[in-house]
Amino acid sequence: MAERETPFCPECDDAFDFPEPPPVNRRKFLVAAGATAAATALAGRVGAADTKPAAKPRPAEELIRELHSTLNDDQKKKVVVAYDHGKAKGRRPTRQGMYNAPIPIDGAKTGVRIVDVYTKPQIELLDRIVKAMTSGDEGYRRISRGGKWDNSGAFERTGALIFGDPTTNKYAFVLAGHHLTIRCDGNSEPGAAFGGPIYYGHSPNGYSSGNLFYYQTKSVIEAYKSLSEKQKEKAVVKRGNPGEHAPSVQFRDKDRPGIPYEDLSKDQRALVEKVMRDVLQPYRKEDVDEVMDIIKENGGMEKIQLAFYPDTQMDDKEPWHFWRLEGPGFVWNYRVLPHVHTYVNISSKLTGGA
Repeated sequence: MAERETPFCPECDDAFDFPEPPPVNRRKFLVAAGATAAATALAGRVGAADTKPAAKPRPAEELIRELHSTLNDDQKKKVVVAYDHGKAKGRRPTRQGMYNAPIPIDGAKTGVRIVDVYTKPQIELLDRIVKAMTSGDEGYRRISRGGKWDNSGAFERTGALIFGDPTTNKYAFVLAGHHLTIRCDGNSEPGAAFGGPIYYGHSPNGYSSGNLFYYQTKSVIEAYKSLSEKQKEKAVVKRGNPGEHAPSVQFRDKDRPGIPYEDLSKDQRALVEKVMRDVLQPYRKEDVDEVMDIIKENGGMEKIQLAFYPDTQMDDKEPWHFWRLEGPGFVWNYRVLPHVHTYVNISSKLTGGA
């Protein structure tokens, strides 16, 4: 499915509204966490003499080069694409799009699925690549939507393309499926976090604990609750919403709505910083570090604003349906209802955007 201004998303099942788990007593939690950490450390010391050190995980870039070396000519025709494919005046290249399904190339109605072109060993290698692009087991669990890949149904039904040549310094590996576009490019696109815009989502209601990104919604709810009524007047955008997909992540030089980080109290700033950490949690350290370097280069957290958007076209009673972190060269656009769609664009290049 090609990238769209208003992306198609199959009717999703919002019947995952599981009850919120009871609150954890902070003192008991800290005691339990300390005991667990001590037990883990002790187990590590006991077993150290009997086990060899675990092999150092290989970076995603190295695994991508290995994958490329295993492709035969027929496979390359299907999954290896020119680095600047689709680039034209006023239009970004195909590799930098945000997609809701395997990426179609050269007029095809649908994209090639992993299962249709890669061998079983290559599929296993693809899975290792994606895991290497995440922060570990928990990050992979969220990116894969608990291993179900949302309406894709399975990892093999997503699509994986290589743009350019991984043996050079100009390439991008892009995985796309339902509610997901992620990439790794070995910094082929200087100054662009994640190598370009990314997209993620999950089918359950964004206010439901059944949504794997609910912890992000919950984090931003705490920031919202900390605002005074006067601050909320500035933070809540009463008319319209930021929309979705490509238009929603264009960088704006001015007139960015919301409340600036620099206008918040110390405690409120800490909550916004937690939101930033939580949205970055699924991704590997290299990408998170690059995001924070770009924020710093573009003026720091002081330039970031937090905005909330009620959607007047919806009849539910939630206070807002979108929230958004935005600053120079930074957009994290998060739709909560009717389910989560999130579009992200972060770059040191302050004009143009997606």
